[in-house]
Amino acid sequence: MIKPSKLKPGDAVGVVSPAGPVDPSDLEAGLHFLRAKGFTVHVAPHVYDRQGYLAGNDENRLSDLQDMFRNTEIKAVFCSRGGYGSLRLLDRIDFDLIRKNPKIIVGYSDMTALLTAIFKKTGLITFHGPMVKGFSSLPEKTWANLVRMISSELPASFNPMAGYPLRGGKATGPIMGGNLSLICRLVGTPFMPSLGGSILFIEDRGEALYRLDRMLTHLTLAGSLEGIKGLITGQFIDCGEPAAIDHLIKERFGFMNIPVATGFPLGHGPENTTLPLGIVAELDTDVMTLSLLESTVL
Repeated sequence: MIKPSKLKPGDAVGVVSPAGPVDPSDLEAGLHFLRAKGFTVHVAPHVYDRQGYLAGNDENRLSDLQDMFRNTEIKAVFCSRGGYGSLRLLDRIDFDLIRKNPKIIVGYSDMTALLTAIFKKTGLITFHGPMVKGFSSLPEKTWANLVRMISSELPASFNPMAGYPLRGGKATGPIMGGNLSLICRLVGTPFMPSLGGSILFIEDRGEALYRLDRMLTHLTLAGSLEGIKGLITGQFIDCGEPAAIDHLIKERFGFMNIPVATGFPLGHGPENTTLPLGIVAELDTDVMTLSLLESTVL
């Protein structure tokens, strides 16, 4: 496991678009937000490129990403937005470059593929959290949580954690997960880590209930869920009635005899709580706490 160096006031941060295109007008408020927080912002050359549903061609998106890791001045890499496209880069990323130049990288949604692949191939702790397009509209506590995760050497905790329990219990293991759709797309590839022994978190948006069922069933049939120690689910915005989603989660995970918490504000939604991939934590759904057992940064 590799922990990145913590982000300090005044540090230089980079902004990249590894997936879908973003308009300058949609990103400017987030860039201003970062500058107002005291950071020096480096916008990658191809951030605003557009090629259909992608933020430019694969070569330029890849070079922007790798150049941020190559640049010793940059201390953290923030993704501009999600969409689709990071999956196309995975088999061409120079993971040795990232391993030798570890730094903070933050994103969610389509970035699940990128964050997971980097962790699997390098051991670098990555951060599932807000992206630049939404920075200016973040609740203050959401921004504070992101800063705490990437700037503090003290282990973070959520006490109590938002949401509610579907099954009581306590579990300890490394935090893994992200967007459910992208986790499914990684199954069968060399970029999918084992989830055994982990506290898994999943979230998604705009997926019909049967599609959530199909994805969870796929993960079960593929053996990807074997041995997980605990489960945290997001709010699944625009995915149907919460009661029906709760029933599906109970049905798909009930036989595992693990603690399950749901309704945790992560991923898509106004509150996007930052979680680190790979850090060991304790989940206690009897009292609804999530406690990291070590720092996320050095």
